[in-house]
Amino acid sequence: MTTNRETPRHATATATADHHGDRRPPTLVFIHGTNSPSFMWSGLISELTLRGHRGVAVDLPGHGDEAFIPRAYQAPQDLEALATEPSPLAKITIDDYVERVVEVVRRARRHGPVILVGASQGGVTVSRVGNAIPDLLDRVVYVAAYCCVDLPNLNAYLSTPENSDSLLPQVTQAMVADPAILGVSRLNWRSADPEVIRGIKECLAGDFTEEAMTRLLNMLEPDETAGIPMADARGEAQTWGRIPRTYVRFTLDRLIPPALQDRFINEADRLTPDNPTDVRSVAAPHVGPFGRPELVEIFSELAGR
Repeated sequence: MTTNRETPRHATATATADHHGDRRPPTLVFIHGTNSPSFMWSGLISELTLRGHRGVAVDLPGHGDEAFIPRAYQAPQDLEALATEPSPLAKITIDDYVERVVEVVRRARRHGPVILVGASQGGVTVSRVGNAIPDLLDRVVYVAAYCCVDLPNLNAYLSTPENSDSLLPQVTQAMVADPAILGVSRLNWRSADPEVIRGIKECLAGDFTEEAMTRLLNMLEPDETAGIPMADARGEAQTWGRIPRTYVRFTLDRLIPPALQDRFINEADRLTPDNPTDVRSVAAPHVGPFGRPELVEIFSELAGR
């Protein structure tokens, strides 16, 4: 079942402030998706900061300043070595991701409410953190993100009918190693195959210009720990389910199709009928970019409640 429902902007206008009775301005804590650094949020955070809001983007373990770039990934590339070079991300788990974010949320909560935001695979960490520390979160926000409720993990949703239009296989064409052997999903964003790059663009970036696409490819990181899609990521009614939530649908998303995004929304609302999802829709491809004006307006409003 899909939904075209949009929550009126005033319908939950006091939800965040009333959740803890704390009227101090909130801190928005942003979690990136797979094979990405926190820099993906920089444009959005810059615009929100200029409007007087507070925001911080978290680099999950093994990403951003801690990213591992295989020697064989550099130019000139050694594709044979790239398929076998060990990665420290193989030892990282979802628990490490949760621990990192919980630490940031605890620090931010000393200064007022916290709104936790995740994009794409970052939704897995959002749900797990929501289960762990629901009383420290005033809202959770999913931006075209996996929000598992009925099925146990991200991977289980990949074979659902709602995901049938996903172009994920066009991205996995760039995979250069067996995740089961290497322990990471290693993607060669610098592939010399134009068809691989075309497929990545169609799936992730929609109508990005060639210049914007090149910048995106140079921002993405080759390694992602392989265990996250199989990690239990279900939001639990008695913990996560008590937190007000927003889902920002990307209607042009070809990685997580709108039908699957709607399934996440509907499952969450069935689990917590007294805490319905605040739904927003933006005509954007999977990677945004997140600094686009529509998203700035949405987060400015959420932060201003």
